[in-house]
Amino acid sequence: MDIELQNRMRYHEDDYLYPDDREPGSVWERTGLNRRERRVLDASLFVLMGIFTVGWIYSTAVALARNNDPSLVRRIGATESPLSSTSRPNASFTMSAVLERFVNWEDVRGESGAIRIVVQEGGDSMLLPDSLPAETTIGYIPRLPEGADPAVTMASDVLPDRPGQPGIWNMIAYSRGVTRLIPDLSVVTLIPSTALRAGRIGNFRIGSWPRGQGKYAPPGGFIEVTPENRNTPVSEHFVLGDFLTKGQEGVWPKYVALQPLLLDKLELTLQELELMGHPVENVFVISGFRTPSYNESGGDPRGRAAMSRHMYGDAADIAIDNNGDGCMDDLNGDGKVDINDARIVAEAAERVESRHPDLVGGIGIYRPNPGSHCGFVHIDTRGYRARW
Repeated sequence: MDIELQNRMRYHEDDYLYPDDREPGSVWERTGLNRRERRVLDASLFVLMGIFTVGWIYSTAVALARNNDPSLVRRIGATESPLSSTSRPNASFTMSAVLERFVNWEDVRGESGAIRIVVQEGGDSMLLPDSLPAETTIGYIPRLPEGADPAVTMASDVLPDRPGQPGIWNMIAYSRGVTRLIPDLSVVTLIPSTALRAGRIGNFRIGSWPRGQGKYAPPGGFIEVTPENRNTPVSEHFVLGDFLTKGQEGVWPKYVALQPLLLDKLELTLQELELMGHPVENVFVISGFRTPSYNESGGDPRGRAAMSRHMYGDAADIAIDNNGDGCMDDLNGDGKVDINDARIVAEAAERVESRHPDLVGGIGIYRPNPGSHCGFVHIDTRGYRARW
């Protein structure tokens, strides 16, 4: 085979192996557009946008001429400019600013940022932001069921001032027809302790407190708990029903004393556990508020038991229970649940007290007691350090 023939064969072999080097044989093998095709595409898009714009202007003009009231047309028409002082979009922006103030309201949310209630006595005045935008009003409505829309609440249901009667209330802000629920916040107005009659409120047995002052003064009031409101969130991880005294199952309403400082300390402890590498998804409250009557029936009513912090609404016995079995979890991963798991929770509470001296109080560690409980940690905000 001569050299020329070999070169020809090599050329055709390369052409077969590397087809991208060949000139495209037809328009279907080309990628991209040439200059003429790009001009045609640009012209087509220009015509299409022109048709859309003309149609949009025409439909808007017809709607305004016929006095139709679609919200979008009204907002872009001369009758209600988005920049006018009465426009709903303007009001929506105002409402967002108001809600932002409440969400970041440190006096309400606590050091943890996780508190979901404001507790006040009947004569208290709700602390509002220093100033509210013009035409913006804060009102109260009876607590809404989960998922309810406050916008459909009748105006007659809105209380423009603090609610004088006891109960649990939602706060709403409204301006120029825009209504917004203050998120994750309930206002609780207490039943005064003067409502006690012979150690009871209604049919609910409470008992009486030993005489004391300061941290040992009897509670000034109680939260009324019903089957409908028992699941009201009081903080990120707890609901109102978590703190009810055991017993009297068939008696409603029930009454509970609960201090926001306790909620703050509990939530800070859970946050500290997270930082220590122990995720918290569920907390089991073994004991929250205890009425004096229950406290007497559950043990020796004399000495320390008579002054239990549980009777004052600032103590709780808790266990980290992510798997929902009603027992403390194996936090240290040693394959068993024992006192060492409770010690981890107590360590987290110790760290909280070191950073927040205003939350100092009692921390008690309880080992599992077969037939009674699976171990827990007592946490309270009595105002001075106590350990056991």
